[in-house]
Amino acid sequence: MISVLVVDDQVLIRAGLAALLRAAGLHVAGEAADGEEAISLAASAKPDVILMDIRMPGMNGLRAAELILAAEPPVPKILILTTFDLDEYVYSALRLGASGFLLKDTPPQRLIAAVNTVASGDVLLSPIATKRLIEAFTDPPTTAFLPELDRLTTRETEVLRLVGRALSNREIAARLSVSEGTVKTHLNRIMSKLGLRSRAQVVVLSYNAGLVKPSVH
Repeated sequence: MISVLVVDDQVLIRAGLAALLRAAGLHVAGEAADGEEAISLAASAKPDVILMDIRMPGMNGLRAAELILAAEPPVPKILILTTFDLDEYVYSALRLGASGFLLKDTPPQRLIAAVNTVASGDVLLSPIATKRLIEAFTDPPTTAFLPELDRLTTRETEVLRLVGRALSNREIAARLSVSEGTVKTHLNRIMSKLGLRSRAQVVVLSYNAGLVKPSVH
């Protein structure tokens, strides 16, 4: 059974999320009202997924996510809860290794599906939304190719570029005429070589490295 830690400074939102998760057959590992409490419960309860509010008094969700993700593995998957999808705090969380983000008005069925998706290791939740977010906040590359990318093979670099363009594993497999399993293997090797924790970080890196150009609006 998937265990979930709910973090939000508003008690009614916490209670509502916890009730929704339990009704869907998921285990609520605990509820936290701020970042410090979230760190403590993450260490003791060891949830699979954390629903993390980004803006809270005291230690905010961004700092809490940073400290939780920096702990010894295995670390939980973190889903950021936000009011605005184009938010610099959310971008920073994705850059740190959060698995994705959800708007607070997300329908219950989509929230449960998102938790299950992230728990299974299938990140990124909303490739197109995350792509727009990264385009809005990422800095222009200072160089067209970062030195650490030299560690990648030609095929791995190609996969990195396609992930950055928000293609799913299935779409990448079709584009390269390989199996989805092969794409996953390449992606795992990319993340291992570059020390990345999530697909979101792969997308961010592809923009920072200049492998993917922001769209012209």
